Amino acid sequence: MKQIVVFAGTTEGRLISAWLAGEGLLVLACVATEYGSLMVKEQEGLSVHQGRLSGEEMRALFEEEGLPLVVDATHPYATEVSLNIRRACEEAGCEYLRLIRPENTEEAGGDCITVGSVEEAVAYLAGTEGPVLVTTGSKELHHFTALADYQERIYARVLATPEVVEHCQSLGIRGQHLICMQGPFSREMNTAMLRQFGALWLVTKESGREGGFSEKLAAAREAKARVLLIRRPPEQEGLFVEEGIALLRRRFSLESYPENRADEPMDPAKSEKRRAVLAGIGMGPKEGMTEEVWTAFEEADCILGAGRMLESLGVLGKPMLDTYDPARMLSYLQEHPEYKRIAVALSGDVGFYSGAKRLIRVFEEAGIETELLPGISSAAYLCSRLKIAWEDVKLMSVHGRRGNLLAAVRGNFRTFTLLGGKDSVQALCEELLSYDMEHVTVYVGERLRYPEERIAKGSPGELKGRTFDGLCAALIENPAYQGGIPSCMEDEAFVRGRAPMTKSEIRCLSVAKLGLCRDSSVYDIGAGTGSVTVEMALQAFEGTVWAIERDPEAVELIRENARKFQTSNVEIREGTAPEALADLPMPTHAFIGGSSGNLREILELLLKKNPGIRVVINAVTLETVGEAVQCLKELPFSCVETVEVQIARARSLGAYQLMTGQNPVYIFTAQGGVKG
Repeated sequence: MKQIVVFAGTTEGRLISAWLAGEGLLVLACVATEYGSLMVKEQEGLSVHQGRLSGEEMRALFEEEGLPLVVDATHPYATEVSLNIRRACEEAGCEYLRLIRPENTEEAGGDCITVGSVEEAVAYLAGTEGPVLVTTGSKELHHFTALADYQERIYARVLATPEVVEHCQSLGIRGQHLICMQGPFSREMNTAMLRQFGALWLVTKESGREGGFSEKLAAAREAKARVLLIRRPPEQEGLFVEEGIALLRRRFSLESYPENRADEPMDPAKSEKRRAVLAGIGMGPKEGMTEEVWTAFEEADCILGAGRMLESLGVLGKPMLDTYDPARMLSYLQEHPEYKRIAVALSGDVGFYSGAKRLIRVFEEAGIETELLPGISSAAYLCSRLKIAWEDVKLMSVHGRRGNLLAAVRGNFRTFTLLGGKDSVQALCEELLSYDMEHVTVYVGERLRYPEERIAKGSPGELKGRTFDGLCAALIENPAYQGGIPSCMEDEAFVRGRAPMTKSEIRCLSVAKLGLCRDSSVYDIGAGTGSVTVEMALQAFEGTVWAIERDPEAVELIRENARKFQTSNVEIREGTAPEALADLPMPTHAFIGGSSGNLREILELLLKKNPGIRVVINAVTLETVGEAVQCLKELPFSCVETVEVQIARARSLGAYQLMTGQNPVYIFTAQGGVKG
């Protein structure tokens, strides 16, 4: 008979079970699934019961075990299970102790959109767009199939059990949209997943510190994803985990609960140290690999890698997994704890646009040691074939990623880039031509280091119609490169029309007040001719500037100026704000040059999209000045600054120079956030 029965469906439940048994008590840990039983190691004094129990079965179990103390350490959202345990204790006459995780709702703050249930979360998502990472488990995943495009939008992170996988696949969630892993996860791991899938939304429950809730919030903020938080159901009476541990210590005269128990590995696969070698295989063939890299594959228990990375390694006869997804790799390794020496094949060099960076975080968070072995990068190889040094080459990649390649070509003599997709060279050439870069020379290398290697040279016009391999590399030479980021350009440099234009001095000061970063996402609302748009696009050359303008003539001027200044990171949206902003990605900054009388509505929408947004408003009329002052006073903005600027320019009058004043402009700067 047992002294204590622990319903151990949580991390703390499993750890408390092991602690009590280690102190000499007879403990039975109850878990619902086979996966849960793997997480609880049987030891002297600790037995494990696997399987879901009805209320009647619980009562019978308690009576069979001699009416022990029952510790309910189930998940905060498992209300039905918790209620059954309580009732069974009352019927059997057992003492019942409910352990509650402290809530973290204060930490969530204004970043989270809170709903009462999974159904409400789905209803909210129906009015949004963008990929969604769902971390609420598989049990309620079927609700998300109500979304019209759920198979494209939903990425579900669930436990790695055959039953769960089968259930998810039956719902139509499969492939890279199904991530099977055991949590909790670190901030870095969560961030990597959100970024990998381009998730704009994270759906989660408030699972407390033990469930990794803080790490999810931090990752969402870092990855610029919105959090859809499902509130906890009303909690039954009980003690917080720390209070419950203190009670158990006093009741049974136990030693202190070890503070580091939560850090101990629970997965049997981690009971012995595992080591993964992340190896750069160069271009792919064995002849291009270092001897050290080849030896690592020979000595490995299994080899992981994507597609062609495995082509030259098949002769070794090792177990292989064809994937580039770190989550799938880790799930595979968790399913195969017998593999202790792991080798991952990565193209080129592990330090050049490689998956090694993410894999280090994922593996080491799971207790798998990593070692990196460098290889020959495609940049170094292609430059060697062209007989040029690559020390001054700007390195880029647009293979499976977004990057402003045009900005790199504009500012550097030589730019190297990885390309992906069968039409990637054609797309590159068309973009260069559309931004008046016919004068550049493009070198394209395909199937590098293979017997069928080919290197082509030509202008964008000459190469545009040719067919190339799906994965290739390019080097672009621009003899007319600018070598720097222009700013405060003269008004005459822009294509002009009848649309209003922010003058050079005001434009320069307004953009400076925004404090843009190179990867900022910016709205230019009321973009006019696009002069501010272009200046911001040149500053945020790795980001995106969304130009919002309702006048069709002005829209064409924006397009012409973006082409003239070769700012391919400008996206134009024709329409009136705030309606035209509704489905745009979250901005980090916004410049408002014209609001069409909708300033308050625009600012409210900007704050909804990003509560921490930085905003600059230009106002000329007294009516707009008054409205801006009122809005910035009443809405949740901090660090509000108002500057009045009046510019005078000299003009010739006979032999004299006279100063002519221009209309004063008010520049408002504000940061979203709680007023201090």
